Amino acid sequence: MIDPRRLRVLRALADHGTVTAAAAALHLTPSAVSQQLAALESEAGHPLLVRKGRRVSLTPAGSLLVEHAHVVAAELERAQATLDGLASGSAGRVAVAAFASAITQVVAPALVALKERSIELSVRDAEGHESVRLLLDGEIDVAITEERRATERVTRFPLYTEPFDVLLPPGHAVSGPVDLATLADEDWVVTLPGNPLRDVVEMACAQAGFTPRIRHNSDDFRAIEALVAAGAGVALAPRNAVGGVQVAGSVAVRRAVAGVAPLRRVVAAVRRGSEDHPLIKAVLDELRR
Repeated sequence: MIDPRRLRVLRALADHGTVTAAAAALHLTPSAVSQQLAALESEAGHPLLVRKGRRVSLTPAGSLLVEHAHVVAAELERAQATLDGLASGSAGRVAVAAFASAITQVVAPALVALKERSIELSVRDAEGHESVRLLLDGEIDVAITEERRATERVTRFPLYTEPFDVLLPPGHAVSGPVDLATLADEDWVVTLPGNPLRDVVEMACAQAGFTPRIRHNSDDFRAIEALVAAGAGVALAPRNAVGGVQVAGSVAVRRAVAGVAPLRRVVAAVRRGSEDHPLIKAVLDELRR
């Protein structure tokens, strides 16, 4: 019989790529993780890992078992939610991670309403791609993130959609809605590699016929706005993420994108099976409201 607790270790290895990183995510020692994986290989009756020095990768059997592990984890979440449903309406705490403007737009107002129902939110500031990792590692219960490709490990609930606006340095000659093609020769300020919003900006520029000349990077849109206000370049930013940061008395100029603007679709994500948990359901309902 395969121990589901060891499946969790295998999932962490698949998520994080190394025994050391998986151990950190699980709050275990690397040797404990290695022992759990060795025991799981024995239980499965197949080699699950390929070892190359200090690094390991999954065999085809290991990858297949990870897919089953996702299903098992979702069913265990659902079972816990069913049991907790017996005590529906009870007070409790739900951990939520969200990026800064989503905290302002939906999380903080929801916190006020939920507090009146004796449901507390524990809020953590994290970029969307980081919050999904925290969700899958079990460190939070709800992630507010950008809509991304579907996965069987999470369930998503739409919250809101906002367009990207162009940020220009003070005194920039462009007025009115901006054709992105006119910014092909500008320096750009964008988010860091790995942030899905960087992909949105690069795709929008590609559709306008150019590759942005990236000079500065930040995942904090207030920092991006400040750099633009200082004349460091131009940027694309979600509309709710910026709001008049001043640098030496100057502010970035905000303009709409001409034509069809790129969009940020914001969702609340939970581990599949946990959406029926009474506390999580109450939080999701309030966030959507």
